Amino acid sequence: MKKEVSIIIAEDDEGHATLIRKNLRRAGVLNEIIHLRDGQEALDYLFQNPKGRGRKSESRALLLLDINMPRVDGIEVLRRVKEDPELCKMPVIMLTTTDDPREVERCHKLGCSNYITKPIEYDQFVAAIRQLGLFLLIVEIPIINGDNEG
Repeated sequence: MKKEVSIIIAEDDEGHATLIRKNLRRAGVLNEIIHLRDGQEALDYLFQNPKGRGRKSESRALLLLDINMPRVDGIEVLRRVKEDPELCKMPVIMLTTTDDPREVERCHKLGCSNYITKPIEYDQFVAAIRQLGLFLLIVEIPIINGDNEG
């Protein structure tokens, strides 16, 4: 993966976010990693809300999105991203403990690129993130153009 691709982690569990970041690094992913702590912070960042920090125009990004977050849940973030004419190009990988088949189907219908269930056991979680890191090293990410308003 080219260095200019940012990896955005929208995850309210600080421990999970740290594990994800650490194991992406161990897998050789050296890209910028941006951690957003809830769905509203993710929307503000993605849609370049002037009140918070925002993504750069003409950027490449991949979103790792938890479902169960405060303020705005991951399903709503996914829906809004995939409805936007520019952000819809961004790959979104759901990374959550929810393995309900209805939730998996719902996320795919809304346009997620992939759905990964976070294993409860530490070693399995670490292995899953490392495999995700290896995948990220080979995937091509489109440019997200323009300024968006949310």
